[in-house]
Amino acid sequence: MKMPDPLLVTRCADRFSAIGAEPRLQIVRLLLSAHPTGMVAGEIQEELGIPASTLSHHLEKLRQVGLVDVRRAGTFLWYSANTDALREVLGFLYEECCTRNRAVPAEAIVQISK
Repeated sequence: MKMPDPLLVTRCADRFSAIGAEPRLQIVRLLLSAHPTGMVAGEIQEELGIPASTLSHHLEKLRQVGLVDVRRAGTFLWYSANTDALREVLGFLYEECCTRNRAVPAEAIVQISK
């Protein structure tokens, strides 16, 4: 068994930890639905009903681990899902479960995503 890069393992563990909180998982899913444009914080707050200070905390945690990108446009902060980071996490899991031992056939991943 080829051992993965330790930095990749750490990065993926941090990202899984971040989306392990229900509000953060909801935020990531919502931002994926708004990809690639993203959403301003107020839209996320309205959609999910999360208080502003709590939402700010969750968005910052997701930004710190690289799952969410933020850009400023005037007085607004636009948040978007970092699909490269999500692809890396999914690829990390896929490498073992779907290629080496085929615990989950690759065709099932494609079917799930449709």
